[in-house]
This record gives sequence, C-alpha cells and structure tokens, in this order.
Amino acid sequence: MGLTARIRTRDGWAVSHAVVTVTDMTGTQVVRAEADQDGVVRDATALAPGAYTVIVTAVGYAPAASSAIVTAGGRAAVGTVTLARQGGTELPPPGPWTIDPAHSSVAAVAQHLGISSVHGRFTEFAGRIEIAPDDVAKSRVEAVIRAASITTGNGMRDAHLRSDDFLGTDTYPEIVYRSTGLTDAGSDRWTVHGELALRGVVRPVDLDLVYLSTGSDPWGGTRAAFRATTELRREDFAMNFNQVVQAGVALVGTTLKVELDIQAVRGDSLPQA
Repeated sequence: MGLTARIRTRDGWAVSHAVVTVTDMTGTQVVRAEADQDGVVRDATALAPGAYTVIVTAVGYAPAASSAIVTAGGRAAVGTVTLARQGGTELPPPGPWTIDPAHSSVAAVAQHLGISSVHGRFTEFAGRIEIAPDDVAKSRVEAVIRAASITTGNGMRDAHLRSDDFLGTDTYPEIVYRSTGLTDAGSDRWTVHGELALRGVVRPVDLDLVYLSTGSDPWGGTRAAFRATTELRREDFAMNFNQVVQAGVALVGTTLKVELDIQAVRGDSLPQA
C-alpha cells in the first residue's frame, strides 16, 4: 500500500532532496513525502482508489507534475520522475572543478591525402573550470597542453609534428586556451568563447560544448563530464607546411577538427592516487 516513486535528473542521478506531493481531484493534499539519499520515495499512507495528481519539486529544478491512478489495493506506483534543471539549463554545481587528464582526452583529426583521416591526441595537459554561482555566463575555463605530448601512433610522423613545420615544440612548448565568455545554446549546450595561444599566435576560438552529466566517484568526489568540438585552420597559427603529392592533392588538410572529452573533479585539486 502507499506511494512509491524514483526521482532522477535528466542524466540519471538521484535527486535526494526532492519532495513529492499528492493531491486528489479536489486539489486537497493527501500525501507529502521526501526522497531518501537514493532519490526513492516510499510512503505507506493508504489512498482511496481513484485519480490523483503527483507534483515533484526540488531546489534548483523545475517542478514536474503527472497523473497517477490508485488501484483497489491502495497502491500508487508513480515510477521514475525526471527533473530538469531550473530554467531548462543543465549545469554541474557551481564552484571550482579540476580537469582529470587520466579520464579525459584532447584529440585532433586531420585529412590525409584527401581520402582518409589521421588521428592524434595530446597525452599531457591540465586545466581548471570555474562554474559561476549566480550567472553561468561568467563561468571560466583555462587549459594548458604540453605540445610535445602529441602522439599519432607513428614515431616519424610525431617527430615531424613537433618540428617547426607544425607545432614547433622547442620554441612553443605550451598550447593555452582561456575562455572569455559563455553563451547558452540549448538545454545542455553552450558556446565557449575564448582565445587559443598556439605557436606564439593568439586567436579567438569558440568551442561547441555539451554538458553530459554529473555524478559521484568511488573516491568520495563529484565528477562532471563534458564534450567539446571546434575546427582550426592551420594557417591561422602559422602552420603553413604542406606538400602536393599528385593531381593537386595536398598531403595534409588545411583544417583540424578538435575533439575534447573532459572529465573534471569538483574542487581545486585531483584526489590522491
């Protein structure tokens, strides 16, 4: 007998502070119950058979309402109720977040010979995200990549990429990105405006960002996941090397597709291994 429900965020995490209110068809409140730490609501109040309205509220989330039918046995199984962030904008909790390189990826893809792609990634990088508490547009991100950590799985090609033809890592050991602003592009999507410093050249670069989810980790921390993409023109950063092999086909394409899969830990530092 009674009411049961599961309260979850859009990405599947429990909303432990949710409150479920049940009203009958006259609008009279008949049940008010709070979710436990697992986002589960269980209330043994006996309900008369019939139709009811179930309203779920939680601080920071938009209210959700649905109908429920109580059976002859007095049981109302609401099922899973999904709550959206207030205002329809999905965000991790405010405060500092530290990028975890061990669970993140910074990759780039270039066209090769006009017919296939070469995939590379940087293995050494660090960064920090600051989610603003009041105005998310004031949030910031900064990341530093060690340019010489580029790897494509081919030693000769990697050495060429580190040379002055491309990254010039001896002269420009770091690639730095600093955000300058943030624009809402949807319920879980953002455009990060920023500046990229590469090979001594600083140019504005926007990232198309998707916030994926937030959840707990096995070490007692909270993690947030993001995916971001952008495209760069090599010539914008003085990487003008190319070689025409045949029929006007270039050895390396003029644009790079950058793909970032980022996992960040809440706080100013990473957990100790």
